[in-house]
Amino acid sequence: MKPISRGVVAWAGCVGMCSVLWSCSAWSGDRAVDARDEGQAEVKSETRAESVAAVQAPAPGEAKRVGGDLLAKVTGTDGNYRAGSCFIDTPLPKGYPLPTPPGAIEIKSYPSVRRAVVKGSETPDAGMNDTFWPLFNHIKKHDIAMTSPVEMDFEGLKAEKGAQPTEWSMAFLYRTPELNETGQEKNVTVEDSAPMTVVSVGMKGNYSMKLVRSGMEQIEAWLARNPEWKPAGSWRTLYYNGPAIRFWNKWAEVQLPVKAASTASGAR
Repeated sequence: MKPISRGVVAWAGCVGMCSVLWSCSAWSGDRAVDARDEGQAEVKSETRAESVAAVQAPAPGEAKRVGGDLLAKVTGTDGNYRAGSCFIDTPLPKGYPLPTPPGAIEIKSYPSVRRAVVKGSETPDAGMNDTFWPLFNHIKKHDIAMTSPVEMDFEGLKAEKGAQPTEWSMAFLYRTPELNETGQEKNVTVEDSAPMTVVSVGMKGNYSMKLVRSGMEQIEAWLARNPEWKPAGSWRTLYYNGPAIRFWNKWAEVQLPVKAASTASGAR
């Protein structure tokens, strides 16, 4: 068996640490917010010029800055990305666009990716550990190195306070598809995602549904100012860090698949 990568160790931690990871509350979309504020502040609206011009969907694996912090930058290379005090030390799937830095809003195009998926039960905040460990055991069984991000998909989710999705799932992503075949292994489904274009807001802080809704509100406000883009799928989040990273520096994205308003139909 291949040695377990440091990314796997960082993500796995212990059950107690994962409980802290998934149940903590409040994160922020403003990279300038004080760390001790527990990430609850939203991106400061109108403090930086926001692009409202119509944009074309970028090529697969690319992103275009369209709002929020227009000056925020991602530096480094795959497996060592940084944005301010945030960093990602685990490689992304081949062909994935760069992470969106906290505070920025981008239109991004994603290629198809092979991923292992487990459907959740209970609420996401209460049930994330129950989906994490089957996925961790799956990649360990197949000697598959951990990648970043961990993705979560939410069906029927609204931005209202206290709202919960009707269904949700968690996915670990394969770096390349040849690492394993598609199919069903107990409660783990290995599948190829559909290519998609999304509007994404970079976030910083603890991972929880309260913070997902904060990102949703920012994206809904952006869509209201940019009617040339329309929703084309369900909400999702990308979590880039494991329990080894302090809560105020955790990097994430909230995303919504979109299509041009003039397009009759679009990808997920």
